[in-house]
Amino acid sequence: MNTAQGGIFALGTASHAYLEFDASGDVEPGELVRAVASLREPRTTMGGVNLVAGFRPQLWCETVPEGALADLAGFDEAIVGDGLTMPATQHDTVLWLSGSAYDVVFETSRGAIAALRGLATLVEETSSWPYMHDRDLTGFIDGTENPSLMDAPELVLVPEGKPGAGGTILLLQKWAHDAHAWESLSDTEQEAVIGRRKTDSVELEDKPADSHVASTDQDVFGKIFRRNMPYGTVSDHGTMFVGFSATQRPLTAMLESMAGLDDGSPDALTRFTTALTGAYYFVPSTEALRRLAPPED
Repeated sequence: MNTAQGGIFALGTASHAYLEFDASGDVEPGELVRAVASLREPRTTMGGVNLVAGFRPQLWCETVPEGALADLAGFDEAIVGDGLTMPATQHDTVLWLSGSAYDVVFETSRGAIAALRGLATLVEETSSWPYMHDRDLTGFIDGTENPSLMDAPELVLVPEGKPGAGGTILLLQKWAHDAHAWESLSDTEQEAVIGRRKTDSVELEDKPADSHVASTDQDVFGKIFRRNMPYGTVSDHGTMFVGFSATQRPLTAMLESMAGLDDGSPDALTRFTTALTGAYYFVPSTEALRRLAPPED
């Protein structure tokens, strides 16, 4: 039985860090993957921090071909719609750390960066935190359509008997908010953009076809599990989109829909948010990482 990396489903953590790395120089793919695998749980959870490690699909395939998912590809080309671009900023590996407080996440992140020094270069770093319990910085509840923790593993993990069993596909994007433009709207106007009521997240019966809910309808595209988090400062902030799926197509289809590639009508929310990054990572099972890591002393 293969089990998911525990941090994927560890809800309620108060501090997060997303560290994206590129391999340094002539480092062999397997060397970097094994080094990241050595950071695996439970070693890093002893300080109260969950660690989730993911890899560029091609990197994982080169290292563990028997554990590679068919047709899984990196975010290697930008998605361009009418007046918007979702950039491709694919990197080689990602570490997502989460914990009860920023100090332990900070210290564990420093340790992970030091452990990979000489093998990989840190190229993207973002710190995140929850806002008003379960809202994003638009003021709306985030993740209303998330499956329960009881159902999520069955929906978003690669099934047993298939290559990559117990793993999952991560779409990681950083979206900046135009807070001034967004906050100039009335609550009713904001609700039309999102497609839900702001107070209780009930879906609008007459939601516009270009609303965010309509553009990312999981009943149409397939179920995903989201662990989105706010990031940034008072004057410069947004949302880290952290979405997991057992197959890549639901994630890709949602992005294409948001860009308006299916019907020519981009997601209304993209008038107030801008994608800054975009990458896909394969997040292998705990057992797959353990097989790659050197023996513990």
